[in-house]
Amino acid sequence: MTRITERTVLFADLRGSTALFESLGNAEATSVVTHCVNAVGVPVQSHGGTVIKTLGDGLMAVFDDPRDGLEAAIEMHDTLDAIVTRGSERGASSGLRALRLQVAMARGEVVEMAGDCYGDAVNVAARLLDHAGDNETLITVEVMQDLSLEMRARFRSLDRLVLRGRVEPVQVFVMGGRRRAAEGQPTQFSGVAQDFEPDGLRLTWSSLNRVFASQQMPVVLGRSAQATFCVDDSRVSRSHARVDWHGGAFQLTDLSYNGTFVRFNDGEIVSLRRGTCTLHGSGFIGLGGPPTDPGAAAVEFDVLRFADTQASLGVDPR
Repeated sequence: MTRITERTVLFADLRGSTALFESLGNAEATSVVTHCVNAVGVPVQSHGGTVIKTLGDGLMAVFDDPRDGLEAAIEMHDTLDAIVTRGSERGASSGLRALRLQVAMARGEVVEMAGDCYGDAVNVAARLLDHAGDNETLITVEVMQDLSLEMRARFRSLDRLVLRGRVEPVQVFVMGGRRRAAEGQPTQFSGVAQDFEPDGLRLTWSSLNRVFASQQMPVVLGRSAQATFCVDDSRVSRSHARVDWHGGAFQLTDLSYNGTFVRFNDGEIVSLRRGTCTLHGSGFIGLGGPPTDPGAAAVEFDVLRFADTQASLGVDPR
């Protein structure tokens, strides 16, 4: 039987499982990943949703009410946090401690047929995962508008993102307060002295030189022609990294499997594996390898003051 209904579609993806297969072996890693996926699927049922299918290290679910979907997403993150915490206390593999969960939600008309779901909302939610960082939940404006004021207060806008295979950009929001640092890895440079609030970010790669104002965030760096800043290199993922404007600073989030590396002008190199750092000063962003690697795609960045931004655009600041 085929039905057309209005549904909230949720995709969840467990990241970091590759390290488990390397450290635990195929059999035990498969057991751990299956256990984690099943565990994060429990909140779907308890909040009135339906798990449509599991996808190796992820799942797809649908909900009638977006509020139920969001409550389930919050509990899914908490469930994985608890699993990782328990594993760390028992001296488990470092691969387990590196597990992270990305969640994406969209709402719209869905075709239900033979136990599966199809439609634009399904495609949007699936593609939205490409833009999610560690332990983030991304939602579309259609989900946002049906939430309570209290729930809405937990989100900040990422503005409009261009998704793979889709012409029209999608207005997206990210839930705050969920991102967790990779163990032993700094994610913020809040201690860096900065005597101004930056207004612009210049990115340069090969002959491509663009300046983005804070109001133009987010900027997605990637190999896809639909990326805001396209870096056509084989080591670069389609959606490799994302720059947001948050807390008065430009924040870089790795979205890739090969990693993103930042070399600041003082020589420090930070490795981001699904993590985040604040961009300051100037330096290079290595997509898929350290900027010092001759084979890596290295994007030069400069955090600009307003006067610098105006000058780069050929505007007299007077």
